[in-house]
Amino acid sequence: MNISNKTKCMLLSVMLLMLTGVQAIAQDVSFTAQAPQAVVVGERFRITYKVNTRDAKEFRAPDMKSLDILTGPATSSSSSTSIYNGQVTSSYTITYTYTAVATEEGEIQLDGATIKANGKQVTSNKLTIKVLPQDKTTQSQGNQGQRSNQSSQRQSSGGSSAISSEDLFMLATVDKTTVYEQEALLLSFKVYALPSIDLRSLSNKMPDLKNFHVQEVDLPQQKEFQLEHYNGRNYRTILWSQYVLFPQHSGELEIPATTFEGIIAQPVESNDVFDMFFNAGRYTEVKKDLTTRNIKINVKPLPQGKTSSFYGGVGDFSLSSTISSTDVTANDAVTVRVILSGTGNLKLIKTPELKFPQDFDIYDPKVENKYTIKNGRQTGNKVYEYLVIPRHSGQYTIPALEFQYFDPKSGTYKTTKTQEYTLNVAKGQGGGESQTSVAYVNKEDLKYVGQDVRFHSTPVELKSGNGGFFGSALFYAYLALPLVVLLILVLISRKRIADSANVAKVRVKKASSVATKRLKVAHKLMKEGRKNEFYDEMMRAMFGYLGDKLAISTADLSKDRIGERLLDHKVSQENVNQVIGLLDDCEFARYAPGDDTGRMDRLYEQAVSVIGQIENSIK
Repeated sequence: MNISNKTKCMLLSVMLLMLTGVQAIAQDVSFTAQAPQAVVVGERFRITYKVNTRDAKEFRAPDMKSLDILTGPATSSSSSTSIYNGQVTSSYTITYTYTAVATEEGEIQLDGATIKANGKQVTSNKLTIKVLPQDKTTQSQGNQGQRSNQSSQRQSSGGSSAISSEDLFMLATVDKTTVYEQEALLLSFKVYALPSIDLRSLSNKMPDLKNFHVQEVDLPQQKEFQLEHYNGRNYRTILWSQYVLFPQHSGELEIPATTFEGIIAQPVESNDVFDMFFNAGRYTEVKKDLTTRNIKINVKPLPQGKTSSFYGGVGDFSLSSTISSTDVTANDAVTVRVILSGTGNLKLIKTPELKFPQDFDIYDPKVENKYTIKNGRQTGNKVYEYLVIPRHSGQYTIPALEFQYFDPKSGTYKTTKTQEYTLNVAKGQGGGESQTSVAYVNKEDLKYVGQDVRFHSTPVELKSGNGGFFGSALFYAYLALPLVVLLILVLISRKRIADSANVAKVRVKKASSVATKRLKVAHKLMKEGRKNEFYDEMMRAMFGYLGDKLAISTADLSKDRIGERLLDHKVSQENVNQVIGLLDDCEFARYAPGDDTGRMDRLYEQAVSVIGQIENSIK
């Protein structure tokens, strides 16, 4: 047999790979036990123990006196090898199998088995097996075989009508039928089918639950049947879907009936010998509608006792907070982070209002949801980030945030709160900041006019004399005072008119406040997920702020011109690079793929930081 040079090279490469590039990936020893979750009295089932190493010996099974062991342990082994990226991964499994029968209904607990693997003693997991009773017969002396024959006769008669609502059905259940408004309840849909029914698929359209806020529970995509004893019969069951419902108002609410469409495979049967021969093993699919019952829910209104710190929370919650810094300079950004944790209607809670001093620039809080559905309840936390910028130096108090919620377990309102913060704000770079002083009058300085005036009953003799007030220098000074005041008012008025006429100067003064308003609009667009509008508003905010602050006309507004003007104002080269980089990122991000939410958050925070740095540098 002739082999081409190309084939020889390929074979040589594979051999070299096997000889020099093979690396076995080491695995930890795994020793596991498996058995059905539920079995029926008198029916056979298997218990298996698996270990993933060749070096396994001294296997010892646990005590199985509660079971009748028919066979075992039967030992078998399997191995597999795979090559990926030059690495060879091999696995080897030894399996010990028992065939057993349960003789009494109840629950069986099996301790872990032991084995010596790779020189170490290893113990498997424990097993819990639920033993179900046999089906009850419909006749006093009937048996399980008779019921199976009846079921087979119903199926062979053809069509889904042959399968009764007792053989295959869907059950809708709730964990409670009386709740408070906004209190969570769990709605479950579970399918029941006799073992002889081959249910291939199931589909449905959820009813309109307009009176509830609905949160679907994530269930495994790969569904497996489990045995369950219900109304005297053993069924294969599947938990098909679950939903957490939050009633939105009080009164008697209804979960309407829901119809599921099932597809059942039935064997093709015929009395004709030829049909029986040619159609052996063939199945036909028939449809079967499974309709659940409607469920009434009694929803109680929340009692009296709400305060202004109630934001709609119903459940069990706690509150904590942190602050980025308590010692900052004017125009530096400060972030207060509030974490609401617990179980309840987290998604429906409004954003709490945290009060800040009046002369702070306050931005819309950023909300991050980190909750999930666990054990049929919505649990986790919500993180609120409050971003503010103090514009003046001084010592300020950020009060504690109170959060009131309703606890349905106790039927009472409870309150939790964060700590109070003292914020020390120093003067910004250059010491320039607007100061406002207010003079207060002490009440003790006020006099009663009636006590200041004294009346004299003694006649007073009036005398005329030279050198009196009339005609004196003081008299003429008082006479000229109104003219001086009028002149001062005219000069002030002219100065204000000149300042107003100087558009560039007005733009410089209002640059920060205008940018703050535009950034708030951009933050709202970010929360709504409107990507293009967000980046447009960010560009308007940044170019508008820089044009106003640096007194650059619209026609002359460019990144090069912005960089030159920032350097003229003694802004550091590092800050100039941050400004130009931010403008480039905004232009690029609008058309770039990727995580838009994370990118928008980052650019928004950079914009707030950059504006604060420029405010500190340019006074």
